Amino acid sequence: MHPNPLGFWDLALETLAKELSPQQFKTWIQPLKIKGYDESERLLLIGAPNPFKLDWIKRTFSTRLHEIASSYFGGPINLQFTLGADPSKNITKIPGPGFRPEGLTEGAAGTAVSTGPTLIAEGLGAEPDEASETNLGAALADREHSKLNPGLTFESFVTGKANQLARAASIQVAHNPGASYNPMFLYGGVGLGKTHLIHAIGNHLLKEKPDAKIRYIHAEQYVSDVVRAYQQKAFDRFKRYYHSLDLLLIDDIQFFGGKSRTQEEFFYAFEALISNGAQVIITSDTYPKEMEGIDERLISRFDSGLTVAIEPPELEMRVAILMKKAAAEGIPMGEDVAFFVAKHLRSNIRELEGALRKILAYVHFHGKEVNIEVARSALKDLLSIQNRQISVESIQKVVASFYNIKVADMYSKKRPANIARPRQIAMFIAKELTQKSLPEIGELFGGRDHTTVLHAVRKIAEERQHDSHLNHELHVLEQSLKN
Repeated sequence: MHPNPLGFWDLALETLAKELSPQQFKTWIQPLKIKGYDESERLLLIGAPNPFKLDWIKRTFSTRLHEIASSYFGGPINLQFTLGADPSKNITKIPGPGFRPEGLTEGAAGTAVSTGPTLIAEGLGAEPDEASETNLGAALADREHSKLNPGLTFESFVTGKANQLARAASIQVAHNPGASYNPMFLYGGVGLGKTHLIHAIGNHLLKEKPDAKIRYIHAEQYVSDVVRAYQQKAFDRFKRYYHSLDLLLIDDIQFFGGKSRTQEEFFYAFEALISNGAQVIITSDTYPKEMEGIDERLISRFDSGLTVAIEPPELEMRVAILMKKAAAEGIPMGEDVAFFVAKHLRSNIRELEGALRKILAYVHFHGKEVNIEVARSALKDLLSIQNRQISVESIQKVVASFYNIKVADMYSKKRPANIARPRQIAMFIAKELTQKSLPEIGELFGGRDHTTVLHAVRKIAEERQHDSHLNHELHVLEQSLKN
């Protein structure tokens, strides 16, 4: 008789309920769910309801769960943790009667066949291996599901000056797909909300038109589908699926760079969809004309619609994001704490989310309320690294190099615009990224008075609010200094 994965889970719940406090058990263990079991590979898949819990479970409880699983199954077992119902590996066998992981369809002889695609690099000429024997038709059949994240909506998207144009355009497209801004191309750095916005568009359209054929896909997965179609000589089926969509949302298209066959197929799909009045929405980390390895005719098509940048969030927006996400986790965060965190973390929303996870975990396991001291303790490693790495001297060097002036110009009395402007920017960044006072910063800039530094800081801070080009330059400089 085969061990039953659900039997293992009953044992795990019983064991951990005794070992943990009721609050810990209810918060971390109870929401988990068995998603699948592959007997041949001794692989057990466990799903968590959200990224925060997934990250914490992997880091805190995976060792103990491995011990319980090894004991129950009589030897080492490979536990794999995933988000919700999206397995990261094909699961091919189910030992227990009546037990079927989500996302699997019944196959021959009591087995289940994964409908999820296998990730492989473009250009492989070999036949699909045993783990990817499902044909393209089965893989695409699963795509009837939009793959949208229902939690990513316009209502949950925090708006600020950095993204208000992108949000407004996205709402317009959601209300008039195929008519307004087609294609729409969103670009910006990692973790700024591009993926959130395109999911929000898809979720809105799905709510308005439940029968609409919508597909969200990451560019790497599209590459995998092209490879599968190539291997199985199934391009007709591939084209029928992608060309019949009402809305195609494709994320991180810069991954198409250098993949000529993928670009060719996407060009045909793009032309067919636009011709049929379907909406195409694309994201990238780079402005279309700056992408490397992308065919000119594709870049031309991308530029034919609306191209919108999403900039790094300003301070007020970062504060709003932290407070909203903390409230969603059931632990309100005061403005003073949010301002403290947002002041130190400027890059992107994911960085803010990572800091928030650290703070919430610290609060859960120390039984404390969220305040500035708790935040400082939870983020002490992150804050110490930032403070240790960034000095006024390094800021002067990076800014001087960026604007092609001499470092000595930072200390000199010269005042031409091509020198004075970078100097003011360096002063602003020094005030933002170091603990130096205004007089200390002035001294390091050739003995300037603190009022000169204050004027520079206020001037650049004000201009940043309405000058997207300057805001982008400051983001690049700040990232260069942090890396």
